[in-house]
Amino acid sequence: MILKTKLWIKAYLALFITITTSCNNYGQLNVITDLPKSLKENSGMVSLRDSTVWLIEDSGNKEEIYNVDFHGKIIKTLEVKHAKNEDWEDLAKDDEGNVYIGDIGNNDNERKHLTIYKIPDPEIEPGDKIDAEKITFNYPEQKKFPPHKSKRFYDAEALFHHGKQLYIITKNRSNPFTGEALVYTVPDSKGSYEAKLVSRLKLCTTWKTCQITGMDISPKGDKIAALSYGKIFIFSDFSWDDFTKGKIEEIDLGTRTQLESIFFMDENTLLLSDERSHGTGGNLYYFHLPQ
Repeated sequence: MILKTKLWIKAYLALFITITTSCNNYGQLNVITDLPKSLKENSGMVSLRDSTVWLIEDSGNKEEIYNVDFHGKIIKTLEVKHAKNEDWEDLAKDDEGNVYIGDIGNNDNERKHLTIYKIPDPEIEPGDKIDAEKITFNYPEQKKFPPHKSKRFYDAEALFHHGKQLYIITKNRSNPFTGEALVYTVPDSKGSYEAKLVSRLKLCTTWKTCQITGMDISPKGDKIAALSYGKIFIFSDFSWDDFTKGKIEEIDLGTRTQLESIFFMDENTLLLSDERSHGTGGNLYYFHLPQ
């Protein structure tokens, strides 16, 4: 399977490298394909099989998950039952093929209860609907809804899975902006929980490029990538459960589009996507991590 994936990646990157040279300048990112215009506000991504990704859209959109191929075509749409799209912001997966939909957006820091929807492997769902289990949680450190503008740390757009836990990294909306993000965990099984605060993290202090909009863990579990509007932060040489205490490398992608989603295809290849805004973005990209 590993060999097959590597061969698939090489084949697709070779196929699309000629396309990228004629596209808009997206810095270090290489365009694989335009995403469907109907998915203007794509906000989370995972891949379960070669040559396709699963995408969701954020608040105000349908309770659906979309399978899109590397030519930008929607090949399957599933309605997520027993779910509501308050503000779907990220997707994660576990080793058993389950997918987690993070209804964790909280722009105004007013939501008292957040939800992660757990669905079985969507690749093998024969129909056009899929059942969801609810993992609900709250942040025990948040006492006011909303808190004072200087303490608005409780929006979130980033989620990944590791060791029966879901890791949530918050998006700082404080004013003045401090750059601090909070790292929480909740169990990956159905239930209602108080999220556990694992760490406080400050990557940088520039508002536009220091708000975390997506996150993923590498297949081996030894690297974590955090995405912002134009940068990737790579965590390595860490121990669990506080991965923020290891080495952190900052990579400027040379673009400032509304990047929302990131996913490890292999140990050194990332897939990324951005929302379509002001005539730019709305693409699926790949990026090779420096060796």
